[in-house]
Amino acid sequence: MGREGEWPGQQYQQRPPQPAGYAPQSMQSYPGAAGGPYAQGMAQMQPGMRGPPPAGPPSSLYGNTAAPFRPPGPPPGSAPPGVRPQWGALPSGVTPRPSPGSGPPGQPPNGGAPGQIALANRTYGDPSPSPTGSPVTMRPQTPPFTNPPSNSGRPKMGPPPGPFGGPGGFTPGGPPAAVNRPAFSAPQSTPPAYQPARPSSAVASSGPPMGPPSLPYQQQSSSQVPLSSAPAGPPSFSYQQAPANGPPQAPPTRLGGSTSQFPGQGPSPAMGQSEALYRPMHSVQGAPGATTLAQQFQRMSMGQPGQQPPGPPGPPSFSAPSQPVAGASYSTPSTWQTPARRVYPEAYGGQPQSGSMPPVAGGPQQLHGGQPYIPGSMAPSMQTMSQPGSPAGGQPGSASRIDPNQIPRPQSTASPLPFDTRVNGMANLPPSATTHFVVRDTGNCSPRFMRCTLNQIPCSGDLLANSGMPLAVMVQPLALQDPAEEAIQVVDFGESGPVRCSAPQCKAYINPFMRFIDQGRRFTCNLCGYTSETPRDYLCNLGPDGRRRDADMRPELSRGTVEFVAPKEYMVRPPMPQVFFFLVDVSVNAVSTGAVASACSAINRVLADLGDDTRTLVGIATFDSTVHFYNLNTSLQSPSMLVVPDIQDVYTPRQTDLLVPLAEGRDHLEQLLETIPSMFQNNRIPDAALGAAVKGAYLAMKATGGKLVVFQTVLPSVGFGALTAREAEGKVSEKEAQKLLQPSDKVLKTMALELAEFQVCVDLFLATQNFVDIASLAVLPRSTGGQIYRYHEFKADVDSAKLYNDLRWNLTRPQGLEGVMRVRCSNGLQVQDYHGNFCKRNPTDVDLPAIDCDKTIMVTFKHDDKFQDNADCCFQSALLYTTTSGQRRIRLNTLSLSCTAALASLFRGADLDAQFTNFLKQAAQDVLTTPVAQERDRMSSQCVHILHTYRKFCATASSSGQLILPEGLKLLPLYTMALTKSMGLRADARIDDRSYWITRTASLSASLAIPLVYPRLFAVHNLPSKEDLEGCILPPTLSLSSENVEQDGIYLLENGEDAFLFVNSQASGEVLYQIFRTELWDELVVGQFSLQEYNNELSRRLNEVVNELRRQRCSYLRLQLLKRGDPRELLFQNYLVEDKTALGLSYVEYLVQTHRQIQNRMT
Repeated sequence: MGREGEWPGQQYQQRPPQPAGYAPQSMQSYPGAAGGPYAQGMAQMQPGMRGPPPAGPPSSLYGNTAAPFRPPGPPPGSAPPGVRPQWGALPSGVTPRPSPGSGPPGQPPNGGAPGQIALANRTYGDPSPSPTGSPVTMRPQTPPFTNPPSNSGRPKMGPPPGPFGGPGGFTPGGPPAAVNRPAFSAPQSTPPAYQPARPSSAVASSGPPMGPPSLPYQQQSSSQVPLSSAPAGPPSFSYQQAPANGPPQAPPTRLGGSTSQFPGQGPSPAMGQSEALYRPMHSVQGAPGATTLAQQFQRMSMGQPGQQPPGPPGPPSFSAPSQPVAGASYSTPSTWQTPARRVYPEAYGGQPQSGSMPPVAGGPQQLHGGQPYIPGSMAPSMQTMSQPGSPAGGQPGSASRIDPNQIPRPQSTASPLPFDTRVNGMANLPPSATTHFVVRDTGNCSPRFMRCTLNQIPCSGDLLANSGMPLAVMVQPLALQDPAEEAIQVVDFGESGPVRCSAPQCKAYINPFMRFIDQGRRFTCNLCGYTSETPRDYLCNLGPDGRRRDADMRPELSRGTVEFVAPKEYMVRPPMPQVFFFLVDVSVNAVSTGAVASACSAINRVLADLGDDTRTLVGIATFDSTVHFYNLNTSLQSPSMLVVPDIQDVYTPRQTDLLVPLAEGRDHLEQLLETIPSMFQNNRIPDAALGAAVKGAYLAMKATGGKLVVFQTVLPSVGFGALTAREAEGKVSEKEAQKLLQPSDKVLKTMALELAEFQVCVDLFLATQNFVDIASLAVLPRSTGGQIYRYHEFKADVDSAKLYNDLRWNLTRPQGLEGVMRVRCSNGLQVQDYHGNFCKRNPTDVDLPAIDCDKTIMVTFKHDDKFQDNADCCFQSALLYTTTSGQRRIRLNTLSLSCTAALASLFRGADLDAQFTNFLKQAAQDVLTTPVAQERDRMSSQCVHILHTYRKFCATASSSGQLILPEGLKLLPLYTMALTKSMGLRADARIDDRSYWITRTASLSASLAIPLVYPRLFAVHNLPSKEDLEGCILPPTLSLSSENVEQDGIYLLENGEDAFLFVNSQASGEVLYQIFRTELWDELVVGQFSLQEYNNELSRRLNEVVNELRRQRCSYLRLQLLKRGDPRELLFQNYLVEDKTALGLSYVEYLVQTHRQIQNRMT
């Protein structure tokens, strides 16, 4: 596999030495905001300067990338224009991958063109050729199923352009609208490249000042759970939480004779130092100098203006560039000032409460049950329980109440949060993945690309095991950047390739944390410690601080994320082109539900968005009980059908003309797609030979590889890889359910591995009505880097728009082809396993026939040695892939974190989003072999173990009647409880529903993991205007409790893939008329529906909110209308995870149970 498994070989085209200078990647994210795609220009800068660049050449490729600058004209020795270069011979000793040869495994039938018949003369049930001699010309016909038209008589207020084709994507109705074509799929000419032999200044890109706002869940600066009890005695429990894990906290201050600490007031120990603990305190009524809890909240802030958190210096070979980065508005200080934040300001209505004392320095604020009960707080009563250390437990009058308004819950934020990846030479704690933040790369990569579960690495495996927390990194190498962020730089080292560690067992790439010594003639690897010689053309003197003098001018020495142009030794063949092969199910079920017409219409519209790249190849086939290929030769008057009746040993009827260049065959493709729905409208064949169709398409794509897009509606019951209806009617036992969650046999798995070997990626679009055995079908996308899209109970009139938008985003989003990825780590750790959608043939690398901006791969680690305290531990992911324009690149992400021997520091650096994503993926994997009840108990036990460790070793001075939650993990009980109630861990869920949930979690990113189990809930009946929200589109979110669902309310709930509009029984007729054009609640039809926009403010605001949610999720959320009293209401009620239901305890009860289990472990 060449260098650490990253394809070596002979490059087919020689390139001359390149001039100095380097190019930043173009800032192009998905075209999701109004005004079209986000784009930033490129231009060369003067050495040593940064700032907004002048206009430059157009951007290219995908997502924040652009080709490096090269001289105009073809390089010497290259092929003439229009002539594709021939493959070069491989160097000696290099074993190439299997030959991309193609051909049918068997001989076709005798008699000329095998199975060739005219399109219009196809006879169903008889595959024999038609007696007619020439193919009949097909007349384009409009598919019978279209999007519902907008209301007549009113102007249609279309949504802003989004990642799915602008107004035509978001608003169903009318003909296909003009769309913003993604600039990342169009190839561009090659400008001058970066030549590392000479230092040059970094080139920054400019762009829009803000990216798409994201308003999910914002962690609070501190969080407390008070108990209010009757005045008869002290409470049975007192809940408190640990100090904030954000910016370092201030030194203790004296308040009323006791020591108190508030976040953001002066310097504090750095993240790597141990954390002081709270001393136990009890609320004394009328105590001198005591301050109320509300007053404590008012004093809390995240930082003071101009304040900079101190910390130990970074590695001697690196410090973050001090010059500002262009492309975003940043303030002069090197650290970001976070605005003051109040926690739970509504708890006491702004009125001070007497009888409380300030918390003690160094620990979490304490909340005691002596606080008076707040009327209207909807605090449910709790059973009186006797607990160790609770003197009043079990006594009359000591029944406690928990105020739900004081329980930790996710908080939304409107303004983007600026974030520096390193501050003062140390890693900065990343913001929540569900918030909107703008990253400045100052040495570490963005948390969008790599997010670790622990931002301080334990020095030993024993310390990690004692903490109970996992050590894993979520790697999303091609994640979308915010448009306000600096563009990723592309570096071309020429034929020599990027500088790497010389140790055979390491081979790490050059990064900001490698230390140069001996006047720059050698460098020490930050991963393995090996000392290598610096290449002669890469020499540079060191400054007084031990850093290279050109470090700030070289992206690979100053940025955590960079892309290298791969030299010829990383290739075994020329970079593959984009290849799309579409398989459409035309069985009777697909025809009757409109899935055939919807699929053909979506394909036709998406092909118009792909541009006219001469390298892009497209092919189409249909299937029922036989497989129908189509000869797309442009010399024919119209495409002709080639029927393959043998579905056990399938073959390709032709070696050519099944895949044609899109630019040349566009007319034939459009003609064929418009004719297929009418051609099969009388089909009565119920079977679908999916396995045979996939195998036949694979044989046609074997020489090139590419993306195989399959539209399936029924269970594949005939031919190669046929499946049986395994799901029995009625309730299935748990033991039987575990078998049904596994693939039925190994036939499809074996074929999937063969597909991955030849770089074929499979994406499944399932427009189903019944059971289709997703557990067996899922092996195709999971082993090839693909994805499943599910449209259960498909309805063409409402689901066609989602099908088109999903297909368009799938084909045009930032993505790479024929990828190979490896993750390296410092000595002392080793990679334990990879989790995601890929093919793994050796322990170190994962093969990715396709990788896109939405795919995440989780990498788990384990200790094989001990670290020194405060040492550096580094992680580096290297992705070798082919861009959509045909260039081999290496996307490099580096993350350096400090090590600690203190549990308190370990918990302070815990990342809630990454840890819960690990919980989610681990549960989805374990549920395949473990009963769901046992898996739910295991997840809860792991949560209790983590909180018990913190309580036992980091808060020993606290009272036993207090529940103490680490600030970084204060929402872990809530999300763990929500996970135990989710679809994948429910025994009463259908097998296909659980299988789809398990498959979806495999490649889910950290930003979508939490919404999957804890969605966002909005009140629709009283939507505030954008002026009231200071320009923000999304309103504040509500907690998922029925206490927030009013009888006359209308609510919108979204989980990242589906959206539910719930209408309560007493909803106002006026509000109903504004949204649905009816005043009668009984006239509302439950089920999927298309949201229309009417000429009133509420309707416009609701459409704005829905379109904003779709833009944020990069998914056309499927809307369902639900009503109170309807059986489908359960879909909405099941997401109110804070309520007590048949699925589990309420949030309050779950906290009490968690507290009890912690106390039992303490005794």
